[in-house]
This record gives sequence, C-alpha cells and structure tokens, in this order.
Amino acid sequence: MLVMYRPCDEDSSSCSSNAGTPAPSCAASENEDTDPEGEEKLCTVCGDKATGYHFHVLSCEGCKGFFRRSISKGVSFTCPFTRNCTITKTKRRQCQACRLQKCLDAGMRKEMIMSHESLMIRRALRNQKKQDRLQRLQAPAPGGLSEEQEQIIELLKHSHRKNFNDTMPMIFELKPPERLFAHARRTNDRRRCWSPGSLSLSPCSLSSASEECLSSDSEMSCEGQGRQQNEEYVGSSEAALLLQHFSDLSTFMIQQLIKFAKDIPDFRGLSMDDQIALLKGAAFEVSQIQCNTIFDEDTLTWNCGELCYSIDECIIVGIHQLYLDLAMRFHLNLKKLRLHEDEYVLMEAIALFAPDRPGVLQRDIIDQIHERMALTLQCYIQQRHPLPEGRFLYAKLLSLLTELRTLNVENTKEILLMQDRSANSVSPLLKELVS
Repeated sequence: MLVMYRPCDEDSSSCSSNAGTPAPSCAASENEDTDPEGEEKLCTVCGDKATGYHFHVLSCEGCKGFFRRSISKGVSFTCPFTRNCTITKTKRRQCQACRLQKCLDAGMRKEMIMSHESLMIRRALRNQKKQDRLQRLQAPAPGGLSEEQEQIIELLKHSHRKNFNDTMPMIFELKPPERLFAHARRTNDRRRCWSPGSLSLSPCSLSSASEECLSSDSEMSCEGQGRQQNEEYVGSSEAALLLQHFSDLSTFMIQQLIKFAKDIPDFRGLSMDDQIALLKGAAFEVSQIQCNTIFDEDTLTWNCGELCYSIDECIIVGIHQLYLDLAMRFHLNLKKLRLHEDEYVLMEAIALFAPDRPGVLQRDIIDQIHERMALTLQCYIQQRHPLPEGRFLYAKLLSLLTELRTLNVENTKEILLMQDRSANSVSPLLKELVS
C-alpha cells in the first residue's frame, strides 16, 4: 500500500540539502551506514524516525543538524528549568541545553563533526566522481555503447519482459466483460477516421457539436454536456461492469509497475519514502509507455491476445472526450517513431526516476540516476537507431515525456471525477495514488 510522505523536521538545516547525500568514506564521517530495510528505527535522542547513524548515534535529521550546529558554533545553552527536561519529538525545541546534553549522553561524538575545510574536500571529491561517471557514460566503446550502458539496457529489458508482455495473460483472471472479446473479433473489419490535425476521435470527422466544445467560448457548456453524458453512461449495467474491470486493470498495472521498479537495483537502493514518491508520480506515465507497445495505430486499439480495448469502452465508462483525444494523440505520435524495445524501457526508466516528483527527499541521488538513464538513451539512439528515423529522435522523446506529464495531471482529474460519481468504482490503490 502506498503511503503519503512525511516532510522532514523543520529544525533540520540539512534536510533538503543533505538528505540524498551518500556517506563519505573517511573514518571521521558524519554519517555512518544506515540500517537495512526492516522495522522502523527511532531517534535515540527524541524518538522521531531515525534516518541512520549520525556522529555514532542512531538519530533523526533534526537532532543530527542540531548537534552539528551547536558544536560547530560553540554555543553555550542554559536550561531555564531544572536541567532535566523531557526531550521528545514535540518538545525537543523547548530546551536546547537538555537536548544537547541528551545528544552527548546518547554517545554523539564531537570529534566526528567535519571542519569546513573537510566538507569542501568531500564535496570536491564527490563532484569529481560525478564528472568521472558522466565521462564513462558519454564515452561508449568503439562501435557501440559502454559496458555500463549495455548492462542498464539488459537489466531494464529483463524486468520489462518479466512483468509486462504483449498478451498479458494475467488480465483474464480479472474477469473482463464479454464486450471486450466481441470487440476483438470485430477489430479487423473496423477502421476509424482520425487525423493528427483534428482532436475528434468520433468514427467520422468533427461534428458541429464537437467543434463548439473545442472553442474557448463554449468550454463551460461542453463540460456540462460531457458530465451529463457521463452520468448516463455510468448508470448502465455495461458501464458498471467496464468501470469495475478498468479499476481492476489499473490496479494490476500498478502492481506490475511496482515489481518492475523493484527489479532495478538503483530503485531498491533508495529510501522507502522516495520509492513511494516515485511510484505515485510515475505510475500513470510508465503504464502509458508500456501500453504503447501493444497499441495498433491502424485500428486505434490496444490488443492483449484475445482482448481488445478501444476508445469506445472509455467513453462508455464516462471518461471525457477531450482527455481521450489528447491521450490518443500521444499514443499515435509515440507509435509512429518506431521505437526499439531498448528505447521503450529507457523511456520508462526516465519517467520513473524523475527527481522533481512531489515528496522526493534524495533529489541529488535520483537526479544522477535520471541523468544516467537519459544519457544511455541518447547514446543508444546515436549508435543503434538508423537514419532517417533516428534524426532528432531523442528530442522528440523528451518532448513526449513532457506531454505525458500533462496527461498525468488530466488522468488524476478523471479518476477523481469517477470517484465523485461512484465511490466504489475506484480501487483503494488508485485512491491512494491520486491522494
């Protein structure tokens, strides 16, 4: 189950800047090895959630920063009470003298606080390592990618194939409605009239009503008409069955995405809070990229073996036409680029490791992973994707990833609208995803 992230304590000066900083390797390190994943560890000083061993004591970011500042500045605190104040998460700011004394009693070591010069040296070493890593990535072996880039691609492809395939046999356990099987049998005889220059996805060209809906002056009336139509659709038994199936299918896709991410060592190495933040932010985007691999641009359908999904089913359950138009345009634009499997999985990784997701703490670490995936995709296109398709392909993919961000926002709105219309139509996992 996904959970909301809790912001760092406000009195920690190092929360935003050092939360994602790896521990230095020198003996006088401020941060020692953190505990492995398991039960939650508590700060020895105040009882808040501990982030690791700091100055030889299991502590939180707040007490870590407080101890460093107090010792570095040589501040002398005086207890206004009886020098025996209770230090807890909520009371730790009431008496700095007793808090500092408890830090010392817990075993925090003054000599482990690094001087300004030592900190500058450590930062210089870290920057040098980052530059060396980028140079290794940007310098592929003669006639191909670097060994590290090859390993990244193979790992991503293995995880993708294990958790997502063209036929998706696990879908049949979700009891799809008979309509989806019947629709698959009719697919070969159906073609839709849709052009990239028009937002209409109706079987024919834009109707006068659709044109009015697309104009800015008629935006409010169009929204009202769409809401009325959606309520009528959801009221039908067929819509209810499809809506339940889509909810189950979305939940299944998210579960597969979690398994996909867990197979990536870089993802497993992040904190649990950051893993949750990345999954919540990227679930829809990665799922859309995966679904594009089974998208048929001739029939505008997604084919999963004997099942066939189309825009018709989305309209029946009440999804707005304008959102569907934008989603269809994204899938058509992505499909026509004729991507290789390697490029698809790298796009998924770039979407997953986005350092600007809400709730992310270790932004520096995630940004390094994101940059490594992006450089691997760029090098792959230069080395392996033939011209003329490969020309400007990297720039086009970045543009589509940006477009996918907008679709992500609109998708959240659609899920919230469905939840308002029918509280039971959205699974708990989907509710948590858009919370």
